[in-house]
Amino acid sequence: MSSFEDPKRWKALAVLGVAYLMVVLDVSIVNVALPSIQQDLDFAPEDLQWVISAYTLTFGGFLLLGGRVGDLLGRRWLFMVGLGAFAVFSLACGLATTSAMLIAFRALQGLAGAVLSPSERNKALGILGAIAGSGAAIGVLAGGVLTEFAGWEWIFFVNVPIGIGALFLVPLFVRESRADDLARYFDTAGAVTVTASLMLLVYGLTQTTNVGWTSARTILVLLGSAILMAAFIVIEKRSRSPLVPLSFFRKRTPTGANIVGFGLGTMVFGMFFLLSLYMQQILGFSALKTGVGYLAVALTAVLASGLAQALVTKLGVKPVLLTGLGLLGAGLVFFTQVSVGGSYVSDLLPGFLLIGVGLGFSFVPVSIAALAGATGRDAGLASGLINTSQQIGGALGLAILSTIATTHAENLVKSGEPAPQAFTSGYSLAFWAGAGFAAISIIAAIFALKREDLAVPGGEPAGAEAR
Repeated sequence: MSSFEDPKRWKALAVLGVAYLMVVLDVSIVNVALPSIQQDLDFAPEDLQWVISAYTLTFGGFLLLGGRVGDLLGRRWLFMVGLGAFAVFSLACGLATTSAMLIAFRALQGLAGAVLSPSERNKALGILGAIAGSGAAIGVLAGGVLTEFAGWEWIFFVNVPIGIGALFLVPLFVRESRADDLARYFDTAGAVTVTASLMLLVYGLTQTTNVGWTSARTILVLLGSAILMAAFIVIEKRSRSPLVPLSFFRKRTPTGANIVGFGLGTMVFGMFFLLSLYMQQILGFSALKTGVGYLAVALTAVLASGLAQALVTKLGVKPVLLTGLGLLGAGLVFFTQVSVGGSYVSDLLPGFLLIGVGLGFSFVPVSIAALAGATGRDAGLASGLINTSQQIGGALGLAILSTIATTHAENLVKSGEPAPQAFTSGYSLAFWAGAGFAAISIIAAIFALKREDLAVPGGEPAGAEAR
């Protein structure tokens, strides 16, 4: 689009960028506040992960549907609806007085984020990607400052003025657009069934710490999840306009990229969740000190992302991705040695630096691989699907790692082990599981990504035409 066609395009991008930053902040900013939320709202250890999972599951589950609705009804209109809803549910999260209320409002907040995010995605992926990277650094620091000096409620309240301000500016600078040639059909059933299936799966996993794997409740919940997932596959096969056309998965490299993206989510979300608890509940860090401590990984990730862009052009997607995954695995292995009497410099900083570089070297190439060969309408699907894979992987990984940590810790406590030692041992075991996910992701990248699909013609990464 030339400047003559849209002279306000940079102002529009600025407005969209602020809104996007608000959405991506709502994972990193919450991590630092988790111990305060747990104490104030009396969360059970096995339920605390729902503060993040409720958001990521609805965000990931409805992201593709949000893009479809925006294409048909108008992207600016839907963006404004999502933005207003996000501000309202953020306010509700801050006003929550029970754990159940906060979980419910977080799920609705994630749904609102899924509605507004696809409208931005195709504007300028490179700029929005940089915003997502910097959002991690801003989120951990802002989360620490707000929790320490104003209370955890303000990590949600801060979205309200930002959302209202952006909502006021959208009609001034953002043009309406839609895809008029698409069939007017929404695959709502697909979005609902896949999200419900994943929620039941996460619930079943987290409740095993209370009722065990062989209880009737666990078996029925997991069976219900499997039935809903099977229903989702049937719906996608028969739908006139499927949320995810199953034929897409015949493409080996984009499918492999989504497997790797799923693996990235499983290891990263759970890792940061557990590290937040370790720093504050075991080492006794304040929320502010935790936020500042996270800056090492956040800023390193931002710098590494820029370097990864250059290296992908020179070396190719696959070598950079494998390096990133290897560094993530090494960081997780390093964290397995956390101790009750540990310190930031010895127990955390080296791992944070490894993880920071690993994140930058992983997310950049996996995003390029996910768009390999995608053009036109497929580019929007490919872009949304990799985001969905990472969010859903994050929710499931968080459930798995937190369940491993909590179950192991509670078993040790029952046997007479002091709680700090027990939970530290649980975190260590969970980090080993995270390293296992890193190994699986490396294997998937080696065998599923085809080098010929990831060629870099003329210095441009594969998939660049989709931007």
